[in-house]
Amino acid sequence: MTLITNLYSALAQGTLWGIMALGVYITFRILDIADLSCDGTFALGGCISAVFITRGVDPFLTLLMALAAGMIAGAVTGILHTRLMIPAILAGILTMIALWSVNIRIMGGPNISLLGEDTVFTKMIYSLGLDQTLATLVVGLVIGIIVIAALYWFFGTEIGSAVRATGNNEFMVRALGGNTDTAKVLGLVISNGLISLSGALVAQNQGYGDIKMGTGSIVIGLASIVIGEVIFGKRFNFAYILASLIGGSIVYRMIISLVLHFGLSTDDMKLFTAIIVAIALGIPALKAKYSQRRTPA
Repeated sequence: MTLITNLYSALAQGTLWGIMALGVYITFRILDIADLSCDGTFALGGCISAVFITRGVDPFLTLLMALAAGMIAGAVTGILHTRLMIPAILAGILTMIALWSVNIRIMGGPNISLLGEDTVFTKMIYSLGLDQTLATLVVGLVIGIIVIAALYWFFGTEIGSAVRATGNNEFMVRALGGNTDTAKVLGLVISNGLISLSGALVAQNQGYGDIKMGTGSIVIGLASIVIGEVIFGKRFNFAYILASLIGGSIVYRMIISLVLHFGLSTDDMKLFTAIIVAIALGIPALKAKYSQRRTPA
């Protein structure tokens, strides 16, 4: 019974972290950029949401504020990369380091509690009579569906197609007269906005904002992406691919719940996550290599 409860909780938590995986997917897969500012913007969303909730702001409104703050952080990374010609990976690191101090300034300390405060989830519990886990699942699924629908629509527009084309072949986009710098900045803005939104949801769900809550989030996002791609594949249309990322996040959370239930120390979680990502990334290459060997000459 305890295992079933833990898996049910992991299912709900996976929907919240899946929104972060969608943000990481935009830079990692669509733009082909290694954006390491993820750790900072995830914590930024949580910090902003927690602080404004304690000041009496509606928790739903703080989600929009976290989204906007993450977009600004993404724009900073994009400007550092495109205008100052700083490599993308280094630009992300600079933004992440800067956000550590920014987040502490926002909270006035390393963390801030939401004990006794209204959150998106408590409002759902009071208004619909749900338990904490079911409220988390409902909120995560609703926001996830909205985000997937918005991304599906955006990347089908001319501007969105330019962003996708930039990640695929930016030299061809330039040859056709497109502005690849603008496309990169726009992609980073959307990506970090979603990551910050996910951080705000996680902070409200766990009941506090913390300066360290974003540590390792980039690895979690990558794990969700590769697990989703390996299990669900790249079938059907773009909306299915986006939905599979949330599915990958849920599966990842369930795997973590299982290994913790069977006795894995929490101190080993980073190592375990790294192993999962390495295996998931290596499976496609191993399958291709094995199929080549079996193909007759």
